[in-house]
Amino acid sequence: MGAQYCEDEFLRNNFALSSIEDRRFLKHIHDNVHGNIYLDPLSLKFVDTEQFQRLRDLKQLGLSYMVYPGAVHSRFEHSLGVYWLASEAIKRLKIYQGLELDIDRFDIQTVKLAGLLHDVGHGPFSHMFEHEFIPRVLNGLKWCHEEMSVKMIDYIVDEHNIDIDSDGLKKVKEMIIASGNGTSKSSKEKLFLYDIVANGRNGIDVDKFDYIVRDSRACGLGCNFQFQRVLETMRVIDDEICYRAKEYLTIHKLFATRADLHRTVYMHAKVKAIELMFVDAMTRANDVLQISSYIDEPAQYWKLDDTIVKTIETSSNQDLKESRDLILRIRRRDLYQFCNEFAVPKDKLECFKNVTPQDIICSQNSSHPTLHEEDIAVSNVKIDLTRGKNNPLESISFFKDYDSSEKFTIKDDLVSHLLPTSYQDMIVRVYSKKPHLVEAVSEAFENFQLKTYGMKTQVHATPEKKKRKRPVIF
Repeated sequence: MGAQYCEDEFLRNNFALSSIEDRRFLKHIHDNVHGNIYLDPLSLKFVDTEQFQRLRDLKQLGLSYMVYPGAVHSRFEHSLGVYWLASEAIKRLKIYQGLELDIDRFDIQTVKLAGLLHDVGHGPFSHMFEHEFIPRVLNGLKWCHEEMSVKMIDYIVDEHNIDIDSDGLKKVKEMIIASGNGTSKSSKEKLFLYDIVANGRNGIDVDKFDYIVRDSRACGLGCNFQFQRVLETMRVIDDEICYRAKEYLTIHKLFATRADLHRTVYMHAKVKAIELMFVDAMTRANDVLQISSYIDEPAQYWKLDDTIVKTIETSSNQDLKESRDLILRIRRRDLYQFCNEFAVPKDKLECFKNVTPQDIICSQNSSHPTLHEEDIAVSNVKIDLTRGKNNPLESISFFKDYDSSEKFTIKDDLVSHLLPTSYQDMIVRVYSKKPHLVEAVSEAFENFQLKTYGMKTQVHATPEKKKRKRPVIF
């Protein structure tokens, strides 16, 4: 035990010394979440490109700033944060298990670059572009920003003649798409490296560490998840990053805090109303501006960012009038009116199908004005702990203490009976696009619930004041 301690202490001191010497060649940036961040020369070559600088013009939380005014931070900041946390994670593993894991400079560099570049393929207004706009205008096309990140990295390397090892570049791209199911990995060794940035095994990764803390701070919300404890206690066993058993509840807070952010910020009812309006505006502008065609080539795609809203808003093109009017409504807070919502009963989740405007129309009351599909917007919101209806902690391997080399899983009921027994919520929200139709839409929504479940599943009735609301005259 004494010999092992001396060896570890030597590694720790030696690694710290080499890091201090290397800082002569590093770019120093001060981040408001992590403090000092140091960019290595190769990473800096990627940062100092117009394609990466574009991330300054992509808000991390899309249109959430319309409800949470402080949520104006960008994907640029987040990417630097993930770079730094990826660097800290791999360095800790090198300090504590360097000889055993054979972590070298190549591994450290690839993990850092994967953290830095993981979001370089994101579109305007966060996930709205990917999950709402593209499928609507391209007949349900399943397009993801991770795949575009991979294409963008190749484009940046070619466009700026960045000298990077081809094997390293391949591994960086694999790490970015590692969260996808069945992702191929060119190396069968050191698979634990793929757990750091985009963890497809159990969802614990430094991407979440950064955005949970950064988004909570920007929105003025408290955050009791301590990622530092998770970083300090992780250990690789059988080529997998495992966590100390006593940190079970800390890791549970990671997933619980993420779910809370989805409920209170990302999927906030008013945020979704604004998103629905802007998707409509972009959809109507697509024929004129050909926004969807930008995803075909990285050379064009990097020119697309959140300023598309200004392009539409300030255009004098008559064909963009409907889109301009929708954006003007957003500016003047004349939003699609939230009518009501219900949580899908637990025993109905398995066979749930997304509710559509047509479903609501078919349930309308004949005593009200006739509703049309274009009068209604429906948002089907899924909130989970990253593994759908399954408990994500059942996919995580733990170890007892630092002297043990055995990994195991832990069931919730062995830790606490206060932990949830269900891990997914599905919430159906209905909006009236025209204020004077709120009453008709609300009643049709109630009828839909009665027809579907035999009871009203919404918590409370739509307020009478909202039902009587009339259009705003400017």
